[in-house]
Order: sequence, then structure tokens, then C-alpha cells
Amino acid sequence: MFYKQTTAAMLLCAALVWLALSPALAAEKPLTIVAFGDSLTAGYLLGPGEGFVPQLQKALRAKGHNNVVIADAGVSGDTSSGGLARLDWGVGPGTSAVILELGANDALRGVDPELTRANLEEILSRLQKRNIPVLLAGMLAPPNMGADYGKAFDAIYPQLAAKYGAVFYPFFLDGVAAEKKFTLDDGMHPNAEGVAVMVKRILPKVEALIAKTGVTAQGN
Repeated sequence: MFYKQTTAAMLLCAALVWLALSPALAAEKPLTIVAFGDSLTAGYLLGPGEGFVPQLQKALRAKGHNNVVIADAGVSGDTSSGGLARLDWGVGPGTSAVILELGANDALRGVDPELTRANLEEILSRLQKRNIPVLLAGMLAPPNMGADYGKAFDAIYPQLAAKYGAVFYPFFLDGVAAEKKFTLDDGMHPNAEGVAVMVKRILPKVEALIAKTGVTAQGN
């Protein structure tokens, strides 16, 4: 009888300890942000630790966001159509938020801006239905595409961000585009120093995205 009472008491204590710790354990669960984009997200031709995702991860750690994990879902050469096609498996269960960075390759290939708009809108709509907040990283059309194309393309991002309530960063390559010291030899993709500039500039918007998840992201 004494043994049974002792065992029952131990089990009760264990249960009480678990209940007491469970909120803390839940708070320690990583907040996963999926960086969903193209070569600019994937770190084209950059070494370990030099791309957008690892540099952003490091910057967030430095700001105290120790339980935020940035998942790399960048595919070099991807267009908005390609992103839409892989959305369901690229942004999997457990995703807390998304940094959406697509459209640069659409502009380089002269894709009809209305198609780019439709693809990005469908992505935003699906993520909204899943209650996943989004940081929409804008892109600008290359000048050689002409004024009419640029006007139609450039308007896509602010309009969609407003419509879907996304955190908006107007130009993903801000401070880097056309700056030779911050790009690879192709003059388009950022080098490691260029990525550092991009991360520094977009970081406040990423923190705004974290705030929209409603999860306390500060860890120990």
C-alpha cells in the first residue's frame, strides 16, 4: 500500500512539474520564418555564412531574437510562377511567417506584369488563409525594360502589400543595386558585403514581421 501511494505521489508531482514548465517550454519553441524567394534569397555564388539567410539569422541573434529560425527556401532562377508552383511544400507546416521575395527574374525576362501580379497575389492569398504573416520584399524593373513596363511592374508590390496587410519593404536590393563594390562580377547579384547592407536595411521590417506573429521571439 505504501509503495502504491508513493508511486502515485511521484506521478502527481511529475504531472504538476510538467504543467508548471509547459508554458516555458512552449515559449522556447522556435519561431520559424521561411525566406521564400530566388537567387537573391538563396545566396547565389556566395560561401557558407555569406548569403541572405545566414547573415539575417546572425543579425537577429545580435538583436536578441535567439529563438527565431530563418529557413532558406530560395531557388536560383525562380520566377513568381515557379514560386507559386512550389508554395505548398516550400512553406510547410510549422511556418510562423514568410519573407516573400520573388519577381526579379520575371522583370529580367520581360514577363507580363499582370502575370507576375496574379502569381504574387495568389501566394499572398494562400498564406493569408493559413494565417501566416508576410513581409513582402519589393522589386523594381530594370530601366532597359522601358517606362511603361517599369510603371506597371513597380506598382505591383505596394498595391499587393496594402491589399493583404503585409509588412512592406519597397526594394530588396536597396543600397546595393548598381553599386559595383556590393555586387558580383555579373553586376546584379550581391556579394557578401552587399548582403550585409541588405540585411541591415531590411532588419527593422523583419522585426515588424516577428511582432505580427504575436509570439514572443526573445530567447535566452
